[in-house]
Amino acid sequence: MLKVAVLYPDLLGTYGDGGNAAVLAGRARARGIDLEVEEVTIGAKIPSASLYLLGGGEDGPQRLACDLLSEGGLIDRFNEGANVFAVCAGLQILGTSFSIEGDASYPGLGFVAATTTRGLSRSVGDFVTDVQGRMMVGFENHGGVTVLGEGVSALGDVVMGRGNDGRVDGFRAPRLIATYAHGPVLAQNPWLADELLSEITGQELAPWSSVADRLYSERCALLSTRRSDAGHIGG
Repeated sequence: MLKVAVLYPDLLGTYGDGGNAAVLAGRARARGIDLEVEEVTIGAKIPSASLYLLGGGEDGPQRLACDLLSEGGLIDRFNEGANVFAVCAGLQILGTSFSIEGDASYPGLGFVAATTTRGLSRSVGDFVTDVQGRMMVGFENHGGVTVLGEGVSALGDVVMGRGNDGRVDGFRAPRLIATYAHGPVLAQNPWLADELLSEITGQELAPWSSVADRLYSERCALLSTRRSDAGHIGG
């Protein structure tokens, strides 16, 4: 049986990010894949899992979550072959440092070379990223500016919103995906949920025509129309 572990939802669970696990479980069951979801709360040991999910959170909880993850062996689990999917504060934790209260810098887990500082303003609202030709839609609410180090690949190019810095969003490495998109983002982007499932199962998934897939297609069509209209007006 495959296991997806939601790490510290009592600290990193804003904007429905915990729903990402429910999406994965539902789409797995639809394909006959046996998948278990376990929530790892404060004080619990991080279990062995195929995929670990990190959500968003405020400064204090983010700092505590980082400390617990550092002590709890997430890095070891990742090095042993597990996958990690992180959102917003989770993204920042996986970098080398991030900002907390009073703009102080706090050390991250160092999964990738990425530093996050406070921006001049907070970015709140609809958010769209072009991920290798596929639109990833969601919602962002953060005040960070994330700079990727040399050799670190962004997840995609920002179409609407800010993401890391107004140009790119998140980062991607083998068995690791991070984004600023809340939502929960996997509910709004079923193709991304299936990509994660394919990674942990090692198999290509058959298409599944769900309500989420249809809504995603409608959102993309509307976005394309708006972009086309904007380009026409601008021309």
